[in-house]
Amino acid sequence: MSSITKVALAGATGNLGPIILKQLLNAGFKVTVLTRGTSTHSFPPSVAAVPVDYDSLESLTNALKGQEALVSTLAAAALATQLLLVEAAAKADVKRFIPSEFGTNTLNEKSRGLPVFQDKVGVQDALKKEAASGGMTYTLIFTGPFLDLGIMIGFIMNLKEKSISLFDGGNRVFSTTSLPTVAKAVTGVLTHLEQTKNHAVYVQDTATTLKKLAAMGEKATGADGWKRNDVPVDELLEQGWAELKKDNPNPDASFLNFLKASIWGEGYGCHFEKPDNELLGLKQMSETEVQNLVNSLA
Repeated sequence: MSSITKVALAGATGNLGPIILKQLLNAGFKVTVLTRGTSTHSFPPSVAAVPVDYDSLESLTNALKGQEALVSTLAAAALATQLLLVEAAAKADVKRFIPSEFGTNTLNEKSRGLPVFQDKVGVQDALKKEAASGGMTYTLIFTGPFLDLGIMIGFIMNLKEKSISLFDGGNRVFSTTSLPTVAKAVTGVLTHLEQTKNHAVYVQDTATTLKKLAAMGEKATGADGWKRNDVPVDELLEQGWAELKKDNPNPDASFLNFLKASIWGEGYGCHFEKPDNELLGLKQMSETEVQNLVNSLA
């Protein structure tokens, strides 16, 4: 497969998009950002910003003509939009599609059975269909939860409030990756096209446990006042399913429950025992480097 120089990015704002944009530019790619018509976001002069209607196949196809790869970092609320992006990218003869995965291993049967991931599964099915026809190729990038952002927003642990939830005791190993490494994984895929063609790659900065991170949190902030809450994953799942059965369910409540279960539950595939870091030229963090990251976020 020939090399790629022109990359379109859908979802260049938010938490992950800007970091991927910066990494693409640093790696020498010519980047076009797909923006919504109402967007007022500004980008570096070297970036082409093209307004699109994400509900229009014609608009998306026209915007993607001449692009060799498409990277999507669309947020969870917009994931269904990716189905139209897949169709548009195929029509525009895009070579490689990297969908908005960057998290849970949704090829795992238990994870892909959770309602929170149905849009992602639908996109995977659409990409596999395109690839089977001999046209556009794809790569899925699985990273586990974002290590840095997950700590910053209190999802993995809350350093400000000195609290952490230990799911099923907190001893289960899971893979986790910082935002800069996720971005490097994207450029790694785009420079290893044949080796990453039509399958998933698994990336991690470290494989750790919640208990180990709790100890690092205590070391960073002082042990006094820390709260460790034991939470059974089965309880999370029960609450999530119960919420969906309500007449007016709160999708956000069930979303977080299912997401946490997919990361810290037994058998959901969030520990990548054979990561692809070496293939993509990515080093893993030492325990000291993880501790330094936690310290920097305290």
